[in-house]
Parts: sequence; C-alpha cells; structure tokens
Amino acid sequence: MSGRSRAAVLLAAVLTLGAGLVPSAHAAPRAPDTAVLDGARLQQTKLRLDRGDPQLRRALRNLTARADTWLDQGPWTVVDKPKPAPGGDVHDYLSQAPYWWPTTTPTTDNPWGCPYVQRDGQRNPEVDSGTDRQDVEKVFDSSYDLSLAWYYTGERKYAEKAGQILRTWFLDPDTRMNPNLDHAQFIPCKYDGRAIGIIDFSQSYTAVVDALAVLATGAPGWTKDDRAGMTQWNTDFLGWLKNSDFGKEEGAAANNHGTFYDMQLAALAYATGDRALARRTVLDARSRRIDPQIAGDGSQPQELARTRSWHYSTFDLVAYTRLAAIGRHVGVNLWAYRGPDGQGLFKAVDFLLPAATGAAPWPYPELEFHRFAASDVVHAAADAGDRAARNAVGQLETPPGGDLWELRPAAEQLDSIAG
Repeated sequence: MSGRSRAAVLLAAVLTLGAGLVPSAHAAPRAPDTAVLDGARLQQTKLRLDRGDPQLRRALRNLTARADTWLDQGPWTVVDKPKPAPGGDVHDYLSQAPYWWPTTTPTTDNPWGCPYVQRDGQRNPEVDSGTDRQDVEKVFDSSYDLSLAWYYTGERKYAEKAGQILRTWFLDPDTRMNPNLDHAQFIPCKYDGRAIGIIDFSQSYTAVVDALAVLATGAPGWTKDDRAGMTQWNTDFLGWLKNSDFGKEEGAAANNHGTFYDMQLAALAYATGDRALARRTVLDARSRRIDPQIAGDGSQPQELARTRSWHYSTFDLVAYTRLAAIGRHVGVNLWAYRGPDGQGLFKAVDFLLPAATGAAPWPYPELEFHRFAASDVVHAAADAGDRAARNAVGQLETPPGGDLWELRPAAEQLDSIAG
C-alpha cells in the first residue's frame, strides 16, 4: 500500500470515529434543573424513549397529541380582556371569584346584579368570560405540554410555540402581565381583589417554572434574554408573594390555599436561586401544614367539609406531593415525616385508596365524583415507597387523555374545576 493510500485509509478512519462523536438526535439529553419534576428522571426517560421503549412510546403519543392541539392556539395576553382590572392597568391580571353569584337581574343602574352571595362548589359561568382566568390556564398547560413534547421528541415546532406563548404573556412590553395578583378573584361590587385569588397561580404555575427549566436545556429559539427575562419576572413575583398583604394573608391560610402557597413559594425560591428559602419552606410545612391539616387517620378534615370533598382532598395532596418533590431537591424528605398523631403524606394518600381503586364508594359530600382525580397523587406515593399505593396503581382509573405519569411524574389536578 502506498503512503498516499495509507494516509487515505487513516483519514477515513479518523472521520468515521469523529462522526460518532457528533451529537445526534439521540445524543444524551441534558437533565433540566426543574423545581418539581425530577430532571435526572426526565433525562433517563428520554434515553429510554430513544431506545424505543414501547410503553413510553404510547405515553408519548398521548403527550404529543396534547401538544399538537396547542400549535394553532394562542398566544394569549392579559391586555385583550374587555375591561381592565380595577385601577385601569390592562397589564394587571384579573379573575372573578368562581363560587359567587348575583342575587338580582342586572339593570342599567346595577349592571352586575349585586349583591353577590356564595354557593360553595357551584361555579358561576360568568367567571369564564371577561377576565384572564381561562387564558392564564391555557398559558400554564400549553407551555408545559409543549416544552415536554420538545424535550422528548426534539421537534423544533414545540419549543418555538412554547417560547411564543411565554414571551407574549410574561415578557413582551406591549402584552406582558405585571408580576402581581392584586386583582385575582374579585367579587363585583364587593372586593377589587382577594388574597384567596393567589390560588389561580399557585395551583399550577409550577408547570411554567418547570417548562422554563426544560427549555433552558437548549430549546431552539429560547434565548439568553428570554431566560433572563423570565428569571426577573419570577424574582419580582416571588417578592410580591412574600411581601404583599395578599401574599401574607394567603400564606396564613390553614387549608389547601396555605399548602399551595408554600408549594409555589418554594418552587419560585428554588428556580430563582434562593435554595435556603425553598428548603426552609418545605421544612416548616411539617408542623405548619401537615400537623394541623391532616388527621391521624389520614383524612383532611377541612377538605372533607367542602361540597366537593373528593376534589379538594386530592387537590390538597397535589400541593403536598409537589412540595415533597421540591423537598427532594433541597435535601428534605417530606414523605418520611410523621406528626404527633402519626399523620403524614402516606396516610393521607392511603385514606383515598378505597375510592381511588373503586373498592368502596366515597362516603363524603361530592357534587361530581371523578375516580381518576386521585391517580397522580397515588403514583407519587407509590414512587416515594408507599407499598399500598404501589399495589393500587394497577387499579387506578386512567385520566382523560391517558396516563402521562411516566413522562411528567409530578401530580396534576386531573379533575380541574377551573373552567
């Protein structure tokens, strides 16, 4: 073989070896620094998908079907509501209390039909028009679905749509939302806003926090300026939650509102770099939330007293299981905690298992029982080591749209009554 031939063979070998080092569609993905989701678990799930895991492929089809529905929707913005929030700033978020109803027929002199009265658990349909509540829920859900769909498939369209939605709602000067909830869940002719309205965000804004972490692993079109802008927005929002009168009042709530407040506070603290606050919030939840809110038998007395007792029992556990997930990132095992009466998260989930598996009816008030509402919190307990929950997983009712737990192992409120 001539020297030139040997050189050609060597060059070909080098190029072949080099080609194996070039990242491909199946290169190891980065693990996102998510607040609730387990980034390392997402990374391993992505690798399993790339190797053709058939069970995960079925779940991915369900996820991408959800993501595909968002591609031709939105983006949404707070500035396009018919009337601005009290005070007149169209950039302020506005929502209306869902369980409050007019007592008279609206007239020119009384356009709202005031006074309003409360009907617990009965949603007034007028709250779904004229405010930002419906649109913000779409922002949360779509950015989460789209970012995860991009992460698992690598398809650019999902990342670009997620970026468009997030920029429009949070970043673009002409359309952005101010980082406060001063006018959430207002009651016509009664209150311009209420602390209780913070739950509009706290019940699912962590989906956005985690979507941002997923996009930060290299999503096309999601820029350094976008990342910095969202970090600043979240920092400002966290400051409002900690320091505003509404934030302090909601943080003092003794039911699911308080649990969700803590969960949102911890997630935002984690995402913006205040890991000490995140850790302290999870630690404090043991005596501040679990001890007074969960009974020794695992029941949640304040949630059982509601007309939607099944919904609110699962709802509160969505907050607890997400808070426990945040705790995992900051070295706190909230699942292992036992209160003075033996109460804890495992017991609270186990209390739901007879109804969740269909073994027994739910014996408390519930206007609209959906067995699948407990599916995610049972999954969370099973993953955390609860043997009874593990045994129950196979008997759970599949939620509408399929069971996505393996792709996004963080509890969602599957029977949302947000409208």
